[in-house]
Amino acid sequence: MSPSPCRAPRTLVLFSGGQDSATCLAWALHRYAHVETLGFDYGQRHRVELECRHRLREGMLALQPAWAERLGADHVLPVEVLAAVGSTAMTDDIAIQMQADGLPNTFVPGRNLLFFTLAAAMAYRRDLTVLVGGMSETDYSGYPDCRDNTLKALQVALSLGIDRPLRLETPLMWRDKAQTWALAHALGGTGLVELLRTQSHTCYLGQRDTLHDWGYGCGSCPACELRATGYRLWQAGKVARPTA
Repeated sequence: MSPSPCRAPRTLVLFSGGQDSATCLAWALHRYAHVETLGFDYGQRHRVELECRHRLREGMLALQPAWAERLGADHVLPVEVLAAVGSTAMTDDIAIQMQADGLPNTFVPGRNLLFFTLAAAMAYRRDLTVLVGGMSETDYSGYPDCRDNTLKALQVALSLGIDRPLRLETPLMWRDKAQTWALAHALGGTGLVELLRTQSHTCYLGQRDTLHDWGYGCGSCPACELRATGYRLWQAGKVARPTA
């Protein structure tokens, strides 16, 4: 795929080290002339994903020379306050199950709201105007802070709050996991797909001792099941070629 013309906005990608955020990083590098990354350490059980971030960034630098020219600084912020607010299966060693409100206990209340708020503060300091996140409400666990309406409202609030126009972009919002794999292939070919398969981390339990055809993980948590199903559907050709 030939690179598209770069646009002027300076961009900050919420980059966890997972498949979705890594795909969004490639998506941003395909579009923007300056792209920085921001990760968060919130005491997550699967904090092994933070260790994947450097390898993913280095791998993308090697994939396309143009991306190496566009990738800027990386930042990681500690936000342990999320674990202090209350227990979840993402931050404590408890079984994953549904709550009385119908949401899984992997839901960390306010996580994406806080992440984007901190990203907006960093964007203000570093003259960045586009924030990119890997949220999706196509095949997700029902988290309310992943919904398109939530993030559109947040874009308005954050722009008002720093008195500068910010744009929140969510390139995966209407893509399921099969389409996300297809998007990665469209952006970086088999090289990017293999990089994501072997170096990104999605498993909620943080397991990286077994490499499956779709990547590392326990194979049974909701994140692994979504990733595995999407990969196999994409491999079987049961997804239309996306526009990058």
